Amino acid sequence: MEYPLVSTQWLEAHLTDPHLVLLDASMETVIGKEPLVYDEPICIPRSRRFDLENVFCDKTSTQIHALPTFEQFSQGIAQLGIEADSVIVIYDNQGIYSSPRAWWTFKVMGFNRVYVLDGGLPQWIEEDRITSSRYQAEGVDYGPTDVDTLVDVLQYHPERVMDAEAVLSRIEDTETAIVDARGAPRFLGQVSEPRPGVRSGHIPRSVNLPFAQVLDGNKIKTASELQAIYQGLAADKPARIFSCGSGITACILILASVAAGHTHPILYDGSWADWGSRTDLPIEC
Repeated sequence: MEYPLVSTQWLEAHLTDPHLVLLDASMETVIGKEPLVYDEPICIPRSRRFDLENVFCDKTSTQIHALPTFEQFSQGIAQLGIEADSVIVIYDNQGIYSSPRAWWTFKVMGFNRVYVLDGGLPQWIEEDRITSSRYQAEGVDYGPTDVDTLVDVLQYHPERVMDAEAVLSRIEDTETAIVDARGAPRFLGQVSEPRPGVRSGHIPRSVNLPFAQVLDGNKIKTASELQAIYQGLAADKPARIFSCGSGITACILILASVAAGHTHPILYDGSWADWGSRTDLPIEC
């Protein structure tokens, strides 16, 4: 996979490019960090809303924040006016928090020209770049795309996502690392989980990499810094499965892993909300 991030400088220079589609994937619920709160609506000009919590998730699933089905995703991006030749840039209002989840959703569905804005909205504001109070959809009729025109650029990649049974089958695999993005107290079972009915602890033989450790302020750490982090965690593990609380912040680690040069990361979509709620699955503390 190619380098997955673009800079604020690059975005500002390309903001009016006709093929660029800018998506705001901010979430209402922020867990695992102190959320940034804004006094009034604010976004980057030409942004379109990418709703991870209500549109681009499978509401029929028992999992929290489950990936959308291929059909849901195809129809959703068509409604956003995304076309086969679009170049997608995604950001969120926390820096780098939920935008990697949106990016990985595109990757799972086979859309390759998609990137995360390094630093997100906070970095953009910090650099005094122009902002808006309205999404493009609120003021511009870009019109939906015919879903059929997206067929050539979409292809579901089942190897990029796993369920609990698939993860369970890989626990004893010496070629696989299972990396958990939650904070150490949750990973070690020292605190209660934020979701009711979910046990404390972690997947057996998994390792802990709190997502904040791959960030430098609002931005992702450099490729060399990330390589050193992953070298210490999973140097001899060609397969890497990433987990977190509900599948959101695991994608920050996936983004960092790809930025470090790894090419085959896997998301455990249900993550600990799924694993910890099932009494038939083993846990460690």
